[in-house]
Amino acid sequence: MTTGHDIRQKFLDYFAKHNHRIVKSSPVLPPDDTLLFTNAGMNQFKDVFLGLDKREYSRATTSQKCIRAGGKQNDLEEVGKTARHHTFFEMLGNFSFGDYFKEGAIAFAWELLLKEFALDLDRLWFTVYDDDDEAFDLWKKVGAPADRILRFGKKDNFWQMGDTGPCGPCSEIHYFLGDSKDDNRAEFVNGPGDTIMEIWNLVFMQFDRSEDGTLTPLPKPSVDTGAGLERVTSVLQGKKTNYETDLIRPIIDFIADLSGKEYVYNGDDDNVSMRVIADHARTTAFCLADGIYPGNTGRNYVLRKIMRRAIWHGKRLGMQDAFFHKVTNFVIDHMAGPFPELRTQAAEVVRGALTEERLFTSVLTNGQRRLEDSLTRASAGVISGVDAFDLYQTYGLPLDFITFVAEQRKMEVDTDGFEAALAEERRRARESWKGAAKHLKPVYQEILNVGPTVFTGYEGTALPETRVRAVLLGDEAVEVLQAGQEGEVVLDRTPFYAESGGQVGDTGVIDSDAVVLRVTDTYAPVAGLTVHKVTVERGAVHPGDLVSASVDAVRRQRTVLNHTATHLMHAALREVLGTHVKQAGSIVAPDKLRFDFTHYAALTAEEIAEIERLVNAQIRRNEDVHKNEMDLETAVAGGAMALFGEKYASRVRVVDVPGFSKELCGGTHANATGDIGLFKIVSETAISAGTRRIVAVTGEDAFAKFQQDEHVLATLADTFKTAVPELPAQVDKLQQALRQSEREMESLRLKLARLSAANALDSAREVGGVKVVSHEVENLDKSGMRSLADGLVQKLGSGVVVLGQREGEKVSLLVRVSDDLTKRVQAGKIVKELAAIVGGGGGGKPDLAEAGGRDATKLDEALAAAAGAVEKLL
Repeated sequence: MTTGHDIRQKFLDYFAKHNHRIVKSSPVLPPDDTLLFTNAGMNQFKDVFLGLDKREYSRATTSQKCIRAGGKQNDLEEVGKTARHHTFFEMLGNFSFGDYFKEGAIAFAWELLLKEFALDLDRLWFTVYDDDDEAFDLWKKVGAPADRILRFGKKDNFWQMGDTGPCGPCSEIHYFLGDSKDDNRAEFVNGPGDTIMEIWNLVFMQFDRSEDGTLTPLPKPSVDTGAGLERVTSVLQGKKTNYETDLIRPIIDFIADLSGKEYVYNGDDDNVSMRVIADHARTTAFCLADGIYPGNTGRNYVLRKIMRRAIWHGKRLGMQDAFFHKVTNFVIDHMAGPFPELRTQAAEVVRGALTEERLFTSVLTNGQRRLEDSLTRASAGVISGVDAFDLYQTYGLPLDFITFVAEQRKMEVDTDGFEAALAEERRRARESWKGAAKHLKPVYQEILNVGPTVFTGYEGTALPETRVRAVLLGDEAVEVLQAGQEGEVVLDRTPFYAESGGQVGDTGVIDSDAVVLRVTDTYAPVAGLTVHKVTVERGAVHPGDLVSASVDAVRRQRTVLNHTATHLMHAALREVLGTHVKQAGSIVAPDKLRFDFTHYAALTAEEIAEIERLVNAQIRRNEDVHKNEMDLETAVAGGAMALFGEKYASRVRVVDVPGFSKELCGGTHANATGDIGLFKIVSETAISAGTRRIVAVTGEDAFAKFQQDEHVLATLADTFKTAVPELPAQVDKLQQALRQSEREMESLRLKLARLSAANALDSAREVGGVKVVSHEVENLDKSGMRSLADGLVQKLGSGVVVLGQREGEKVSLLVRVSDDLTKRVQAGKIVKELAAIVGGGGGGKPDLAEAGGRDATKLDEALAAAAGAVEKLL
């Protein structure tokens, strides 16, 4: 049997034979912030299709790691229940960037499917857009029978990147999987059932859609195709479902062995659970390997929901001990051949899976309490869709788990309401995504067509003579910029570095005898074109003028030092923390460097100190910094690190500090590490789950930081009348004394509160045989309020205590119910009713609940309402 790995390679080799560059899959962590995950093969080529980037090749082919979960594409709850829903999949694709178009794409697809893969034509269907007669005729030309070419509308056969931008008709290829020829009919294509499934989509990017909806033909139409590897494999291996292919079935068999269950493809709960775990383990392994960690926001939260759904299904199979890390480790062994990054990051993947499984076990306890509240509130034995979605979205409880617990209580979940809430969440995600695509202004494309800007800034910061190629005002090319005007200037050659790779753009002066231009920033709207933002201080500038260009050399040099220090710090981070550290963003400016990187925990003081020591040791070595241009393959083979999110040409620049750091980088760098002078980390913080941020300074800024710290220490030593080395002990002594004083004050406050509350016991109201005490307190923290409430309940013997406290304009409430009454009266229900009076909310357990409010003027009213709230429950 041809394996899935063989099919992947055969696809790539076929297109390589037809002059396509095999491009490595980009990470599932997308460089495009408009996406939660990389979800299509074209993601890494988006800027090429938009004209913002150019490659040295015009044809490409990939097998792209993709995740579709959350945001616009969220079928998470269907995974495991159907034959072809997945969160992780591979998308095979071939791409043409202004090279071949419809005829070439259709011819390639026909030859690969019919001749290379030897598919049965009688099982194939071809769809085209309603009015795309060209595609229809091209399918007939290669040999497709006219009655197997179907026309569909925009919903099925028109693709667009966003509300505006590149778009065009598409042509889909479908395959009949059924056994009965009676089911191999046109009405089942894009119709009911799944015996005829789409296996390949050919997108023809033919138009540019403007904001008013006008479609303008693109000057260089392009092709973007996508074929799901799992689907193609199921066809070629003769399997009815993707889960039966050798890409996924071995993972399921491993899970079956772990759980002691037998797997059969059907809809039984155990078999659904095994498919869920297999799919989600693939997603988890690739996410963790590419630097996405479970968290509480965005893509990190989506991953957390995926992992927890898998872990819950494992518990449902009876696996109470940690198991999920074992499954992700099996995925690594199964998939590391085509994706070696899994093997490189294996320890990090297993650690991340095990950590989340342990965390979920404890979180499940809290989530179950929230679920109990929902079960208590359930009307007519049905948990509302809103409550179910809140448990799913806020507390991370899988819908499967909520439904399972409800069924154990002979209750139901309003799944229609849940789906409605989920649909609304998707709508919000779509709205946040709309219009996010960037577009290259036509004026920049016209200037670039003349030729790229030549960068001379590696050799020096000044250029005695260069020619003005274009002058821009707003979005238009103009013939002159006058004194006082702000605009943009493009030169034939420039020493100004355009913002790229985290390094800020240069500033400086462009001038001649007739004009002085102050350069306030430099950027590249498209690869190969350097644009200078300028203010005309004197004279006027015209296209064709000869000028000189001078970068602010002091500012550039400070930036240079920070950039080389960034490389040294990156290497030090990987040495101290591990090779799982990857750059996740950076800013290299004159006054600081900021570096974002993947790591799962805050750095300790010892780790920060060791990183600083390593970097400063390299600075003291005063090692020459080598910069060499070479082929990309040679550079990577020689150990140069390619950074996440960066796109590299076939010729690259390698910045090498021998024996310590070697990276691909087009930025400007120091000549020797000693030029940096000094390195100091200023801060280390979290910016999202699994991503940390370091801010550091170098040279004179680092020296100033040391002086500032020395001044602070000297001032403190003088204040405490002690030597600097003794400061920690002195501060610790003061903290202990302060804590002791605070404990004594809290004890006194509690004694006073008890004396005050003694009168409240005497005035307790009795409602339906239950004593109710409501009382306002002062100057107690939460612990004090709980302690006071416990004491009052103990003195009552049986009853309800309600305490309230003003905190400025706000209010805090606490309700305590004696244990013998919790089946009749629940503290959580009482506190919610009282909190509404003071403009707040809260909750808790049956015996203890707390709440807050925004209206302190209503506290008396809330306390007075306590007896009535108890009476309602009785």
